[in-house]
Amino acid sequence: MLKAQYTERGPIPQNSITAVEFDAPALAEDEALVELIASPINPSDVLTLTGEYGILPPLPAIGGNEGVGKIVKLGGKGPAVGQHVMLPVGVGTWSTHIVCKTAQLIPVPNEADPKQLAMMSINPPTALLMLEQFVDLDAGDWVIQNAANSGVGSYLVQLAKIKGLKTINIVRRESAIEGVKAQGGDVVLVDGPGLAKEVAKITGDKLPKLAIDAIGGAATDRIGACLAVGGTLVNYGLMSGEPCHLSAKSLVFSDVTLKGFWLARWFRTATPEQQMAVFGKITKYIIEGKLHTPIHAEYPVSEIKQAVAAAAEGGRDGKILVVG
Repeated sequence: MLKAQYTERGPIPQNSITAVEFDAPALAEDEALVELIASPINPSDVLTLTGEYGILPPLPAIGGNEGVGKIVKLGGKGPAVGQHVMLPVGVGTWSTHIVCKTAQLIPVPNEADPKQLAMMSINPPTALLMLEQFVDLDAGDWVIQNAANSGVGSYLVQLAKIKGLKTINIVRRESAIEGVKAQGGDVVLVDGPGLAKEVAKITGDKLPKLAIDAIGGAATDRIGACLAVGGTLVNYGLMSGEPCHLSAKSLVFSDVTLKGFWLARWFRTATPEQQMAVFGKITKYIIEGKLHTPIHAEYPVSEIKQAVAAAAEGGRDGKILVVG
């Protein structure tokens, strides 16, 4: 058995983490041994390894925050051996085997694609909740987002289409355009100083009421300038490493509101019923084939350094998965 463990943090994330052998402990009656099927590497995972994420687990720690596995042993009662389950968020999922409390395991259909389900705990609810919680949108409305070729961006495009919304998708390189269009993006533009004028030409008098920002810095200001008067700009990441910038023109004269979204806070405040409703909806869409994200590459836990390096490099149009 192997686990991807880190005892320090540093600027080169793959240098901090190593695959370490371990023996599974004896199971208590309320525990299960779960064999990893797949777990993604998200941007927040990389930032956790470099020490730049907002909340950092105590060291030593095991990497990974979401995934799907298969129950291989039970300490007592629980879902059947062989059942596919969602791994608890934040349990340390980059491990060939994980000991979990059976009460925290959520069974998922064995016939559904486990690699797609492995990516549903963080990015899909982030996209869905940002579309639903901040602005009342009607079918035909425009939504604009940057980092459109990211994991969240891909899900937001697909969820918007399910809801009948139209998307303007901003990317930072021309090579990313076709990938976003293939996911269903209505309009894909390369970010730049003339962005607001391009958006106005496309939308006419129906400027977006909602903008989604993952980058921060000057990119926040550029996407904020695309909004209708009274529009809302939601930031959920700082890929630029810079704080959000928003001009007085947007704040004062266009009455743009800047808000933040952090999924971990939603998990803390949402009721179990609210969480089940969100994940039930996402699971249904994945099973129906309406939600799908490309997979760039898969790495076993033994190659965790290569996996993290690939995830940190950028320039991809798909996720990196750690597989059992």
